[in-house]
Amino acid sequence: MKSFSHLFISYRRDVSEPARQYVSGLMQAGERKNMLHMASVVPEADNRNLQQFLTHSKWSAREVMDAVAQRASKQIGDKTGACLLIDESGFAKQGKKSVGVARQWLGRFGKVDNGQVAVYATLCNGKRTALVDARLYMPKEWIDDPQRCREAGVPEEGIVFRTKDQLALEIIKHARQKGLKFGWVGADAGYGKSPEVFYPLQEMGEKFFIDIPSDFSVYLSDPQPRLPEFKGIGRMPKAYKTQEKSHKACSLEALKKEDAWKTVCARSATRGALKLRAWKQAVYVWDAQREKALKLTLLVSENPDGSERKYTLTNAPETEPIQQQVYKQRQRFWVERSFEDAKGQCGMADYQARKWAGWHHHMALVMMAMLFMLEERIAQSNDYPLLSCADIEKLLALFLPRRDLETEEVIRQMEASHRRRKKAMESHARMAKKREKDERFRLTKSN
Repeated sequence: MKSFSHLFISYRRDVSEPARQYVSGLMQAGERKNMLHMASVVPEADNRNLQQFLTHSKWSAREVMDAVAQRASKQIGDKTGACLLIDESGFAKQGKKSVGVARQWLGRFGKVDNGQVAVYATLCNGKRTALVDARLYMPKEWIDDPQRCREAGVPEEGIVFRTKDQLALEIIKHARQKGLKFGWVGADAGYGKSPEVFYPLQEMGEKFFIDIPSDFSVYLSDPQPRLPEFKGIGRMPKAYKTQEKSHKACSLEALKKEDAWKTVCARSATRGALKLRAWKQAVYVWDAQREKALKLTLLVSENPDGSERKYTLTNAPETEPIQQQVYKQRQRFWVERSFEDAKGQCGMADYQARKWAGWHHHMALVMMAMLFMLEERIAQSNDYPLLSCADIEKLLALFLPRRDLETEEVIRQMEASHRRRKKAMESHARMAKKREKDERFRLTKSN
């Protein structure tokens, strides 16, 4: 925290101490990492002060995120061996006040529900990962209501609709601008559902391994798109056409040839080497809006029994060995592990923040906690090579000072809890009495 303390001084006010308390609470408060429980565990912490710090403090979440990202890059960044993995995560939320909340697909729960969705970037090198960026997705219904956005504290530059693809591209550009070191970009099929991401990544000079749906359309030869000849009648043609036939990735005849597949080792896993069957072929991708198609490699891998097949498009050199390509394709496994650690050990999903600043402040502090765990795992790797984030959380719970171990403090917290419960019960009783009175008045008036 000392090395980050200068980032928590704004308008001559130093809030580095509540920042330390909050980050400590994220790793120390057990399963319930809300601010009330943080304050019951972390010495000198106060629930209201933590809420004030998270929601109203003027420190820049972006500056903290960038500092975390650059420090993580120094630890695990590499111009060839590291990758930047893009993925999204959803958080179920009740009501309509939380910034960006809407009925939308929440992949974490596997259904459409009321919640928030954000796009994240994880820097990954082998088994080492660090969250390095977070961008909250704002549904169009929010952007179409600027007043609602302003009430939630969204800055004017944030009241512009951006698709998740656009947020992902902004993250990648920003990572390069900040000097993060990585050799390729990876993302799941949510970002590879259309060619829209492939073209800008190619123009940016980024090497990528982007998963695609099995029914993604590819061409086996250059479609050579052309504008239809204008015959002087009607409107000038603007849509490109091609004579080539497209094919669904899963229906390519070459996939049915057993001798075209190779068995490769993707990576070392808990149960030994992860062996997969792999296949690749040069294909063309075209979005019907551009005058040129992209020549890419379609990489397909699956378990030896033919299950869990993954389709990926990459612009890696065709001469790159297929084993290296499958390794890069399968690195996406680690972004899921990163989310598991962030949610399980660092309270990523346990935030109590409705407004824009509070949400971004929380995510910046979660990234700090994750960076601390990464650096500890690296520092202890010789003595404890299997040290996990869960292990570190247990150790911190044991060794950090706790305020809930003294008899007087336990009793004080219990009495405070009783006062809150009594106040809530009295409030509910008053509301019930008011509803009953309103109902009697309505019946009397109708009679």
